[in-house]
Amino acid sequence: MIDDFDLAQLVAPLQDWFRENARILPWRDDPQPYHVWVSEIMLQQTRVEAVKPYYERFMKELPDVAALAGCPQERLLKLWEGLGYYNRVRNLQAAAVQVMEEYGGVIPSGRKELLGLKGIGSYTAGAIASIAYQKPVPAVDGNVLRVLSRVAADDSDIGKPSVKNHIEEKLFELMETCARKDGDKTLDPRIFNQALMELGAVVCVPNGAPHCGECPWKGLCRARREERISELPVKTKAKERRCVDLTVLLLRDGDRVAIHKRGKKGLLAGMYELPNREGHLQPEEVLAYVREMGCSPLRIQPLAPAKHIFSHVEWHMIGYAVSVAEAEDGPEWLFVEAEDARERYAIPAAFARYAQYMNIPVGITEEDFAPQQSAGGSGNG
Repeated sequence: MIDDFDLAQLVAPLQDWFRENARILPWRDDPQPYHVWVSEIMLQQTRVEAVKPYYERFMKELPDVAALAGCPQERLLKLWEGLGYYNRVRNLQAAAVQVMEEYGGVIPSGRKELLGLKGIGSYTAGAIASIAYQKPVPAVDGNVLRVLSRVAADDSDIGKPSVKNHIEEKLFELMETCARKDGDKTLDPRIFNQALMELGAVVCVPNGAPHCGECPWKGLCRARREERISELPVKTKAKERRCVDLTVLLLRDGDRVAIHKRGKKGLLAGMYELPNREGHLQPEEVLAYVREMGCSPLRIQPLAPAKHIFSHVEWHMIGYAVSVAEAEDGPEWLFVEAEDARERYAIPAAFARYAQYMNIPVGITEEDFAPQQSAGGSGNG
């Protein structure tokens, strides 16, 4: 258990390992508070390799807090397009506004002040405070929980907030104890926290067998000694995701396509999407719906099915491309140039499978989906 494990013995070998093996990442080159903050928000539930190009593009266009605070939201969402979990970037901008108004544009260094910013929890606050400001504050994420659970052979359920809080407290004690020692340089907050996360990301990995032979703690790890690595960490199984059937429509009037802005609350709030209806509609149902929209359908073509997984819901989608005439903007949709839609509007990755068809002609006439022929044309196959 972590309570009877000497965490201090982990510090030196871990930091030495990190100095020799740390990955070269763009946000590590210059760990300013803004760089650390943006990178940590992007890295939430997103792979490092996926984040790199987004981070570099984001920094080029929004190089500081002031630029982020003043960025038009549609442009901000476009910069984030493809990363998903869009509330992250909305909260990031809201916090940037707070920093401008309450701290004169300077990101605070204190954990308490950081926690008061929109979208910043204990992990992100710890990362900014330790990596950017060298404060002896832990940054506990899933990687840290996993490596410490294994090295101490602790079978507490890391899915429980109380367990995470307890591990955080133990790290606070370790870091503060080292910080109080006059002249003691054994624990470098910036190196130590990044090393814990790095160890969990590349050696003591979450999926598949860990690379124990490369681990700086291989001689200290209780789980390895007791052959319990596969059992740890213990984590309560997440609830099963809810499945939703959806029909997505790519409506085209010449070079224009229809898009719809979602509401201000809920999943993908405020994002632009392709028109869609719940359920898997038959072609004749799609054509009827298009007429209800006030458009005259000319051609219809089924598109390949697709699936998109969110945290708590799965979309099982079928799609249709429909060429229309006499299209006008309605209360819930607008027609925009296809190229303009790609450049200006942030369309979530959930619709990427269908958005790629925006510039492809629709080649099947409405007559091809007469009722007697519709049984095999729903797009489910």
